[in-house]
Amino acid sequence: MPGSLGHLAARFFDYLTAGELSAAEERLVRDWLSSKEIDLFFAQSKRDRAHGFHAAMFVAEADHPSPELVQAALLHDVGKRHSDLGVVGRVVASLLIKAGLPLTERMARYRDHGLLGARDLEHSGSSRLAIDFARHHHGQRPGTIDLETWDLLQRADIPAKPRLGGGRE
Repeated sequence: MPGSLGHLAARFFDYLTAGELSAAEERLVRDWLSSKEIDLFFAQSKRDRAHGFHAAMFVAEADHPSPELVQAALLHDVGKRHSDLGVVGRVVASLLIKAGLPLTERMARYRDHGLLGARDLEHSGSSRLAIDFARHHHGQRPGTIDLETWDLLQRADIPAKPRLGGGRE
């Protein structure tokens, strides 16, 4: 954590332009997740929910997606809610992390969102794939995730192109 400067810039614009999920999108999320996972997903900011949904749709549209793949994409950033940082705090935290400078407690939680999210997913009974991808998605591929699956999930985590108007149809 964090990703490249390009990833961070794209994520910044994705964060600014994200709108609420539509009713149809919310129904898809509820169909994909268990009740405990639904609670985790909807505890995120609307912007993190939109990013997770985009990632899940990317995976769902791939050849032969499994429910576990969709869930891993949808839930990979649930740990970010522990930091309770807005866009400016996230930018500052990301720059401090990149520079190796000291962090506030909230910024450290933002940096560690993968580990925190993995713990949440373990407690919610999520799949090993969802837990391991949340834990490692900004690092090296763990041995528990095959290369093809890792590549698909990494591509799903690439921020969406900014949408003018910020909303969804």
